[in-house]
Amino acid sequence: MTSLVAYGAYVPYFRLRRSAIATVLGGRAAGGTRAVASYDEDSTTLGVEAARAALAAVPEARGSVRSLLFATATPPYLDKTNAAAIHAALGLAPEAMAVDMAGAVRSGAGALHLASGSAEDTLVVLADVRTGLPGSADERDGGDAGAAFLFSARSELPPLAEVLAHASVTAEILDRRRTPDSPASTTSEERFTEQVYTRLADAAFDDALERAQLRAEQLDHLAVAGLHQRALRSVAGRLSARTGKAADGSADGLAGTVGNPGTAQPGLLLADALDRAAPGRTIALVVIGDGVSVLVLRTCAALAGRRAAVPAAAPAAAGSDRLSYGDYLTWRGFLDRQPAARPKPQPPAAAPSLRRAGWKYGFVASRCTDCGTRQLPPARVCAGCRTIDKMTEERLDGTPATVVTYTVDHLGFTPHPPLILAVIEFDGGGRFRCELTDAAEEEVHAGMRVTMSFRRLLTADGVHNYFWKARPVR
Repeated sequence: MTSLVAYGAYVPYFRLRRSAIATVLGGRAAGGTRAVASYDEDSTTLGVEAARAALAAVPEARGSVRSLLFATATPPYLDKTNAAAIHAALGLAPEAMAVDMAGAVRSGAGALHLASGSAEDTLVVLADVRTGLPGSADERDGGDAGAAFLFSARSELPPLAEVLAHASVTAEILDRRRTPDSPASTTSEERFTEQVYTRLADAAFDDALERAQLRAEQLDHLAVAGLHQRALRSVAGRLSARTGKAADGSADGLAGTVGNPGTAQPGLLLADALDRAAPGRTIALVVIGDGVSVLVLRTCAALAGRRAAVPAAAPAAAGSDRLSYGDYLTWRGFLDRQPAARPKPQPPAAAPSLRRAGWKYGFVASRCTDCGTRQLPPARVCAGCRTIDKMTEERLDGTPATVVTYTVDHLGFTPHPPLILAVIEFDGGGRFRCELTDAAEEEVHAGMRVTMSFRRLLTADGVHNYFWKARPVR
């Protein structure tokens, strides 16, 4: 039987106060905040961070993953496999197939559906960077986040939750759509499709309960996800009345701080439910969009001791809401500012990127077997004892480090000035000079604890240059 054996979630550090939108554009000021992916983040980097959080609990499973399904409605590349970069950053086995399920929000529910029935170890990664035209409801209510789930049928990996059933109904509904060349989605009048989704939700929910051999009142947690706000409220109300449980969804606490991260919303709600559920509890996840999908799980005894290290709600409540609306518009490409007087950035070349993929994507260093000196980047010749080709590989993406010294550069180019460069020393040895991200100038100091984060350094000639930066441990 396929079970869920690990999960993780990632919410970006920056928040945009919804009231800041009204301050600039006018209109009624909405409350709360929405999560905003930084200028150096996209759906791929969000997915990497969420998957790292999931695999941190079961590092032994990294080599056993045979399928990686990356679901997003905002892929950085359209004619290239984005999941390949996630595969490389995680250091998965070469025989693990990595594919995208991109283009529509429902692809997240589809990835969960496929993985929950797979006989092989399957890692599902959900991520989205949601936006809309300035002043739109999508801009106000959207959010950016990632979530990841590892499903396995192997008995040596203690299950956190067993899959009881999944059910789905599909309908061609002219509801939400976006053409490849459009910067924002277009939606139809929600009142015309609300009743359609309500009817489909009843059918899928009843089918899932029958497959799981459960009654509605036996469910302990109910989560309802989707972008159709009227249908969300209607379906959540109807199912809550049947189960006697309040539904997590459009009105939950995460919506007030993170917003709706589209493809990642089902994953974020499921991760939050797992964070709060006791062993032996049943969870139903209902996803609305181009039909309705339902996933039913029962938590296991191992969940109590192997929850995600960082609960989904923790980073949601700990971000910085000092982001200005002008910076947000700039990061999303709606405000074209005068660039710095710098030479045009050059894209990374294909050949050296392939040769150094372990370092560039996986942040794999080397350690001398003779003297124990750690080399960053990896090298054939030891910097300590000068021996040649006596190295072992070491992944440092999860190793904490300390800022030794730093500089704040107000002239260096960055979409979020000033540019902060730091020399950091990893626990266990090894120094590295890198950029510091998600940090304000006044909080940086020698001795600050940092960890590595997978980011996008720049985009040039249509090529995204991914590498690692340091960010404060919060």
